[in-house]
Amino acid sequence: MDMDMEISNLWLVIAIFFITAVLTNIARGRITFDPESTKPLPPVVNCITLIGLLPTILKKGIQATIHNLYTKYGSVFTINFFGSKITFLIGPEVSTHFFQGPESKISQGNFYEFTVPMFGQEVGFGVDTATRSEQRRFHIDALKPSKLRIHVKHMLQEVEEYFAKWGQYGVVDLKYELDKVLMLISGRCLLGKEIREKMIDEFYTLFHEVENGLNLVSILFPYISIPTNRRRDNARIKLKEVLSETVRSRRSFGQFEEDTLQKLIDSKYKDGRSTTEAEVTGLIIALVFVGKHTSSHTSAWTGACLLDNAKCLEAVIEEQKKILAKFGDEIDYNVLLEMSILHGCIKEALRLHPTTPILVRKTHENFTMWTKEGSEYTIPAGHTLVSPTVLNNNIPYIYKDPEVYDPERFGPGREEDKVGGKFSYTSFSGGMHACPGEAYSYMQIKIILSHLLRNFELTLESPFPKIERGKFSLEPQGEVMVSYKRRKLLVPS
Repeated sequence: MDMDMEISNLWLVIAIFFITAVLTNIARGRITFDPESTKPLPPVVNCITLIGLLPTILKKGIQATIHNLYTKYGSVFTINFFGSKITFLIGPEVSTHFFQGPESKISQGNFYEFTVPMFGQEVGFGVDTATRSEQRRFHIDALKPSKLRIHVKHMLQEVEEYFAKWGQYGVVDLKYELDKVLMLISGRCLLGKEIREKMIDEFYTLFHEVENGLNLVSILFPYISIPTNRRRDNARIKLKEVLSETVRSRRSFGQFEEDTLQKLIDSKYKDGRSTTEAEVTGLIIALVFVGKHTSSHTSAWTGACLLDNAKCLEAVIEEQKKILAKFGDEIDYNVLLEMSILHGCIKEALRLHPTTPILVRKTHENFTMWTKEGSEYTIPAGHTLVSPTVLNNNIPYIYKDPEVYDPERFGPGREEDKVGGKFSYTSFSGGMHACPGEAYSYMQIKIILSHLLRNFELTLESPFPKIERGKFSLEPQGEVMVSYKRRKLLVPS
């Protein structure tokens, strides 16, 4: 589990901090010094600057605001909120320590406390760092590419059966349809056939109550008794009961299944201890949340981007024709790896619409960094560090025409995501907290979109969606209405 992938709308929290800072906080000068270091601290955004940026915050949002600060102060600057120092690190040149620093020196802190009532006290940020690290290893091991091959046939079956229910033609909300089919895939590949066959609809409803509990108030006050939190808590208790029954049944009868739930049941800590029922249920709920929740938004954005760009759509369809000519209708793990153009289209949609606009850390020791501009700064212990993915993914000296949807930027001869080093592209985070489900996510989205492109003519009927700023993942706003007409993609003679 990597909660980097679900911190997304802390943009909203930062916006509140901005506005509050304008009203109450007085910043002092641009550069200050740490008494234990001869190196200057990063520039501090002063009160006059914050007031001047308030119209930008309200009209254009946080991304434009941070870009303005980046333009004025450079790649590293600090904002002071009531004495709490929030330092922004923009660009790969200043990101190495953020992503690779040891947990003892830079950690995720308590920023993710809100996930504890979602997944339980027994996992993630409800346990100590050492235990959390081992539980992360369980997720990584369960989602290794070598173990994903067995899921392809089950994903294909779910996708084919779901879209077989569509008529010869019609109009659908693509966002809703993708969300439904991704839950079915999660039911079969992550949760197991017992839940998929007997109660996937009930699980879907309960799971949405957990998702819907992720709001601004719940992030700031995760244990306050409000309706959404109570529904979240009740839903998690019921999910735990359902999953615990499956775990007990498998262990009692020595039952073994080829799914991720089984991998977590069989996982062992370094001291030889097996995972408990509560740990398994918490780990699998978290995995479904991270995997299904983010993939739903990513697939919807990719679909919208493709249908809004005739050149890209044609390129993906031509790739599917070539794959059909080479492999026929059969799709396996190796065939999915051949879909490089589709892969680039998904990656580009994630660059423009990352599920996590910002990543957050807490620094526990002073460290020094050099910026791209040639400045050297000391970042003191106690600072909150912010790496704004949504801005890092749009830096012009790395990405040419960054506002343009251009999947070819990742192809041979360009490879813009490598221009600034390995942290030029961090839509799946990076370093020790890189999302373990990246390969799984690409695999299921490729299977869904390739099936749709092979079997339907699709047209985007609604306007290209705006970003839903009020949610905790930057999902497409409203419905994404698409008309479809059934067809069979033919290989050119």
